Amino acid sequence: MLSSPPDRVPDDVLADLRDRLRRFRPVPVAATLDAGHGVDPAALADLLGHWADGYDWRPHEDRVRAWPWELAETDRGPLRLVHQRSAAPDAVPVLLLHGWPDSVLRFERVLPLLTGQHLVVPALPGFPFAAPVLDGGLDAATMADVVAEAMAALGYRRYVVSAGDVGCDVAEALAAAHPDAVAALHLTDVSQYHFLQALPDDLSDVERAYVERGRRWQATEGGYMHEQATKPRTLAVGLGDSPAGLAAWLLEKYTSWTDAPGRLASVFSRDDLLTWITAYWVTGTIGTSFTPYAKSAVPARRPQAPTVVTVFPGDLVNAPREFAERVFDVRAWHELPAGGHFAAWEQPEAYAAGVAEAVALAHGSSSHSNV
Repeated sequence: MLSSPPDRVPDDVLADLRDRLRRFRPVPVAATLDAGHGVDPAALADLLGHWADGYDWRPHEDRVRAWPWELAETDRGPLRLVHQRSAAPDAVPVLLLHGWPDSVLRFERVLPLLTGQHLVVPALPGFPFAAPVLDGGLDAATMADVVAEAMAALGYRRYVVSAGDVGCDVAEALAAAHPDAVAALHLTDVSQYHFLQALPDDLSDVERAYVERGRRWQATEGGYMHEQATKPRTLAVGLGDSPAGLAAWLLEKYTSWTDAPGRLASVFSRDDLLTWITAYWVTGTIGTSFTPYAKSAVPARRPQAPTVVTVFPGDLVNAPREFAERVFDVRAWHELPAGGHFAAWEQPEAYAAGVAEAVALAHGSSSHSNV
């Protein structure tokens, strides 16, 4: 397949971005509000100032465009993906699926650690760097079918899938709908939709405590999810037209979803944060990235693939093993001491170890295809 990196962003798009940022109008809020009420205004102002006059998108764009990008044709249109081939003779194909609010950038620190495997990292439809699809964005189940078709087009009949967040929804749907293709799973979470949409009636005390914790989290922290699911078209206008609004929406999540309370700079530099945010701005994908929330569903079938789960303490609502085993064939379960929602970025070595364990399971299952 031919190399197909994302398009270079036109100069006028970046000039317009800087102009909007320099005209940012701070919005007053009540002085009685506290840290639990949203983004820190001082942190946001600092980030916006650097975005307007200190941040340079071009070197980050050049680095990302230099990755081994390809286009795989599917019935829904082309799927753009990073395809890092291994020279190892026994390399197993590994599919890495990102989540929200990120992109393929989630896996940047993992790619150098997994050179013993063939890596495929799709830019999921509707997310930054993705090739356009007819509907703009896709639900997780449809993404799963698109990804399966793309993997077949690459020549991979059987492979390991590693994922987090929305990627876990895609991975679950992929393993359920295409069991012959998925040799093993490596996941960092169990979709919350399992207790939001399809809760069993025979929960243990531990599982009931998890569900109650999840419901409390939804009540206090899940407003973004409800808004993105119920009124995505309305929300997309403000975030897609205002870089300050977009930065506020995303900075809040990058701050609260990493395992670094009060120490965000230990996980993301300002340039890291702005690269992740700018990727959404210049591709115009914040609205289409809401599609998996607006069109969510739990697969009707249970995935059969052997599964490794690595649980990171700073992730959103971590399920206990007994609940996860209702959904997946859990063969290994690891509760790690550090890491959050963006585990592949925050703890790349630990994440890569989970992938390696899933690869070992794949070696023990039926044969896989190496290309």
